[in-house]
This record gives sequence, structure tokens and C-alpha cells, in this order.
Amino acid sequence: MDDLPDRDPLAILEALLFLSEAPLPVERIEEILEGRSKEEITRLLSALQERCRQEDRGLWLAEVAGGYRLLTKPELAPWVQRLRGTKPAKLSRAALETLAIIAYKQPITKPEIEAIRGVMIDGVLKTLVDRDLIRILGRKAEVGRPILYGTNRAFLEYFGFKDLSELPTLKEIEALAPDTARIEARDEAVGETRKPDTIA
Repeated sequence: MDDLPDRDPLAILEALLFLSEAPLPVERIEEILEGRSKEEITRLLSALQERCRQEDRGLWLAEVAGGYRLLTKPELAPWVQRLRGTKPAKLSRAALETLAIIAYKQPITKPEIEAIRGVMIDGVLKTLVDRDLIRILGRKAEVGRPILYGTNRAFLEYFGFKDLSELPTLKEIEALAPDTARIEARDEAVGETRKPDTIA
């Protein structure tokens, strides 16, 4: 690599994170900032996080999907939406419920998801694949060799998780959504067809 002029490493790091389209792993930052140890890069990231915590800053540094990324502060969303001209596309309740099953049970097949939800999920599954929130992991070694689905890095980025260990536990979910809120509205999702009841 050509000799580069000496510059403030914190400013370089901020520029790299600003320009990166995906979260930057520490290892990649280490490659770019040759000669700096992982410990030094970790200190620089902490210093940048501290700088972003100041009230007059519009960005914050988040650790997501195995790397670091600069994000706009949530309280500035109305102005960011004006710039974009549209509101970010939200997932339907049916898509969120299906995505949660995949996240917690992966690798999982379409018939297994339908057995849990009690509804056909063709349209919802297509939406999740199209939105790049899930990926095909292979095929299950059983009759028909059904496709196995799981989450990907885009899923972690979308929800702001560092990795899957940050998924809330079932106890935490139950505390947020008591049984009275158990979804009968799930069947109202657009394009959803109820599966016929199975005969025991």
C-alpha cells in the first residue's frame, strides 16, 4: 500500500463508517488502518461512540450484524423521512410473526412454519425473501427435501442486533405481550389463507 499522509485516526474511522454501505467489522477496519492493533481500533470505536453521544450530533454509532455502522438518531426521523420523500416500508403483522418463528426456530421449513402459525404463508415468505430478511439454508433430509429457511445479516441490520444472541427471550416477549393480546388479528393479514383443520 502506498504511503498515506498522517491523519487523525478518529477522523479516518468516522469517514470509513460514513461511507460504508454495510456494517464494518473490526477486522476490515484493521485491514484499512494498517499498523493499528485490534485493541487500538476498539478504543477508537469507543471514542467515536462517546463523541456521537453528544446532544448536538445527528449520528450515533451502532454495533450491528457483526460490525459497526453510523446511523441517524431516531429523534431525527421526521426530517430524514422528508429528505427521502417516503416513510420506510413496514412489515405486516403476518410477516413479523413469520419472521419471528424463523429467527427462533431456524433452520426451519415452510410446512413447519405453517404448522406453528396455522395459516398458509406463501405470500409472506416471498415478501421476506424479496426484502432480503431471510435466506435459503439448504434442504431438509426428508421426503420431498423441503427448503430450509433462516435469517441473514440484513435481518440483524433491520432490527439493530449485533447477533442472534440479542433476540429477546420468550419470557421477555411474554412480558411485553400478555396472552390477552394473542393474535386473532393474524388471520386478517392481506393475502393470507387459513389452512384447513387437520383431522386427528
